[in-house]
Amino acid sequence: MRRESTTIRHMLIEGKKLLITGVLNPDSIAFAVAREAQANGAEILLTSFGRVRSITEKTAKRLPKPVEVLELDVNKPEDIDNVRERLAQRWGRVDGVLHAIAYAPPDALGGNFLATPYESAATAFQTSAYSFKSIVVGLLPLLEGHDGSAVTLDFDNSHVAWPAYDWMGVAKAALESVTRYLARDLGPKRVRVNAVSAGFVRTMAAKGIPGSKIFGELFSTRAPLGWDPTDATPVAQAVLFLFSDWSRGITGEIIHVDGGFHAMGAQMYSPAEQQAGE
Repeated sequence: MRRESTTIRHMLIEGKKLLITGVLNPDSIAFAVAREAQANGAEILLTSFGRVRSITEKTAKRLPKPVEVLELDVNKPEDIDNVRERLAQRWGRVDGVLHAIAYAPPDALGGNFLATPYESAATAFQTSAYSFKSIVVGLLPLLEGHDGSAVTLDFDNSHVAWPAYDWMGVAKAALESVTRYLARDLGPKRVRVNAVSAGFVRTMAAKGIPGSKIFGELFSTRAPLGWDPTDATPVAQAVLFLFSDWSRGITGEIIHVDGGFHAMGAQMYSPAEQQAGE
């Protein structure tokens, strides 16, 4: 039975051509996506840029198979054009692209919301939300017409405010809206656009948020399925589902992979704790 299940899972993305951004170190969600994609028969390429690229290239060596890292700063249109040309020459099409890129200047985080200058807020929006539109539209000639899929990584910010997250929270809320508008405009071109709202994972980016330790504690006490902030595999597998043909009817969706955290109004208590509370 287990062998059959593995075979079905493998076939979901076998042969898919996937571009994965945002791989930094082995703790990153994008790395988990890349690892699971290769393990399940997909062909992948990674992107990085500038001084960080050497870190990505070092991390890429820990994947099951060798993989090339392309230069891509999503805020530079010329980089997107170059990546599109490289992919056109190498693959001729792209079946899926993962947008796993986010950045906010230090003065836009950590409880500095009221004092954050517009320039820093604009940087957070451009890099964390607008860039999703930039890369998807830039790669559109390779995505359209064959059920291509674009997926971004979200952190639930549409309805609540988080401690210390500040303008990154605003940018993530904008990212959800960008997802829906892209889905509206690209659906007729047979391109699906979705977001995966991940539970808190202890990535390098997350560690850069002041007071991020409280996020892990919240998820561990409130998610009814439980949540391991050191394991990005459940998030990665949801991304791969959205890349697969099994998700052909899904677009404009925000899929929560957080152990059920988003649906709960308070932390979880055992029956004994509930009775004691009475």
